[in-house]
Amino acid sequence: MKAGVVYPQTELNGDPGAVKAFAQAAEGMGYDHLVIYDHVLGADHAAREPKLWGPYTDKDPFHEPFVTFGFLAGVTATIELVTGVIVLPQRQTALVAKQAADIDLFSGERLRLGVGLGWNWVEFDALEVSDYFRRRGKREEEQIALLRRLWTEPVIAHSDSDHRIDRAGILPRPKRSIPIWLGGFSKPAFERAARIGDGFLFSGRTQADAVNVKAQMEQKLDELKRDKSAFGFECIQQYSRGPERWAGDITAWRDAGGSHISVVTMGAGLTSVDEHIEAIRVWRETYDGL
Repeated sequence: MKAGVVYPQTELNGDPGAVKAFAQAAEGMGYDHLVIYDHVLGADHAAREPKLWGPYTDKDPFHEPFVTFGFLAGVTATIELVTGVIVLPQRQTALVAKQAADIDLFSGERLRLGVGLGWNWVEFDALEVSDYFRRRGKREEEQIALLRRLWTEPVIAHSDSDHRIDRAGILPRPKRSIPIWLGGFSKPAFERAARIGDGFLFSGRTQADAVNVKAQMEQKLDELKRDKSAFGFECIQQYSRGPERWAGDITAWRDAGGSHISVVTMGAGLTSVDEHIEAIRVWRETYDGL
């Protein structure tokens, strides 16, 4: 099972030095991957209809993942760079294909593209793609199919409900079809991942819930005659659960067949990048001792 860390950007006030320090520290400790969450805009939740149900507001800082990974590709050497997750339906698909291809090339094939639907309709409005919010599930499926074509075919002719590409392609292309993992909270998201994803990242779910949903998704993979051994499952370990629970959580996920686990240190009362680095060092000691 591979171990990763989540960059605690909402608690580091947009400090550019912290990005480099945290990533290099994680790589030096032997972590396999670094996860970065995504929001282009934060929104004030007050007096919204429909209500905004997600955890982040206008007070939470976020770095743009593709820009951040372009920087980290040059200051790290081995750690996998994971979007956890990019809100794909609010982005232009061809541009995502180009950005992801360059990050994969510059990093030496270290990008894992995690994608999801998003919950912040204010963000969709501000990005001038309001219509996509209501049909973002279907759009995401079409986008994933198009991304894979753009990464592997020199020139494509493609048309669907949102896209029209007339004999064009990206160059340079990545040397591989970049792995696409999905995230989400609903049954349609789980089924979509089983049908078209390379893996699934559980975020904001309890350990027991992730284990239960993983079993359901594996049943779906069997129904679809997909190779379960080639499909990845990652859960997020809350550092704030405390060291007395870490070993049990890690072991339970490993025993359930989880392929990846990441620790998130946000929400633990840490106030500096040094404290977050020390936290992932301590958690890593528990992981290595199992």
